[in-house]
Amino acid sequence: MPSTANTQWRAVTIVNDMGMHARSAAKVAEVAQEAAENVWLELGAEQVDAKQILDILTLGAAKGDEVIIRIEEAGDAEILNRIAALIDDGFGE
Repeated sequence: MPSTANTQWRAVTIVNDMGMHARSAAKVAEVAQEAAENVWLELGAEQVDAKQILDILTLGAAKGDEVIIRIEEAGDAEILNRIAALIDDGFGE
């Protein structure tokens, strides 16, 4: 993904015991789908579309993994913050 002046990102650590599983991936995707532009999740060298539950699951993010949330449009900063808050809160679990 090319970086632009509008690109923003935040690194967060998966804190819940079950990692990024189907229910948590669905919560992330639901928020990401509200974004005007693309939202990405990155783990290591792998990058996936945060609007797609199955893509998120392919990351296999486990407890303790650092995931990067990246948005392409500065106007989607609220989406970035909401996804980070979900992860920081352990998806409410």
